[in-house]
Amino acid sequence: MQTIDQALDKLEHSTFRSSFHLTKKERAYLSEKGMECMKSHAEDFVRQKLAPADPVNDGKQTPMHGHPVFKAMHATACCCRGCLNKWYRVPKGKELTEEEQRKIVNLLMAWLERQMKTGGS
Repeated sequence: MQTIDQALDKLEHSTFRSSFHLTKKERAYLSEKGMECMKSHAEDFVRQKLAPADPVNDGKQTPMHGHPVFKAMHATACCCRGCLNKWYRVPKGKELTEEEQRKIVNLLMAWLERQMKTGGS
């Protein structure tokens, strides 16, 4: 089992995944709302978009823009069940447990924290 830091370091080696960065506007939004609010949004998005065994529009359910957590979901390969399967071997066709959801949220939050520390780059 890999750690969050190991997962984030592995993602940095992907040209596609490493191309995602928070914009100035997204960083300002995150600063204004705070990390606890972002965590709450992440929990809601993961529960709605990833947790069901067969999510609606799987593979297209997570927008690329519009919210810092959406950006984090793509950057961390937590945007759809196909990416979760490819990157983390999370089986398709089974509802995510609360523990699995918590791990995804923790990864999303770690990516957001790194982005805030590095200024989005």
